Amino acid sequence: MPSFVEGIPVYGGDAWTRCKHYHQDIDIIAIKHVCCNQYYPCHLCHEELADHPAVPWPASRFDDEAVLCGSCGREITVTAYLATADCPNCQAAFNPGCKTHASLYFETD
Repeated sequence: MPSFVEGIPVYGGDAWTRCKHYHQDIDIIAIKHVCCNQYYPCHLCHEELADHPAVPWPASRFDDEAVLCGSCGREITVTAYLATADCPNCQAAFNPGCKTHASLYFETD
């Protein structure tokens, strides 16, 4: 059963998009997985809850909204997410450690 952030279902997370794997105060994003068009807080949640392997978001679609801020519920583009340390809408800080494993979520070189 998903939780909801501003009406958007998030699978595996709470109302702030925090999950059992990553649950610090700054773990407040969920990433839409291109393979199922559903938001998950992390790759481990997708692995546990989805019935298929994860597929990285294609670079050709980085201008699509595919990252959800768990603080304000704003969907932002992959490009905007990768270029900032906080939400461009509410300025809530994002966990900088998430970007160290961006290749699990986004197509990279």
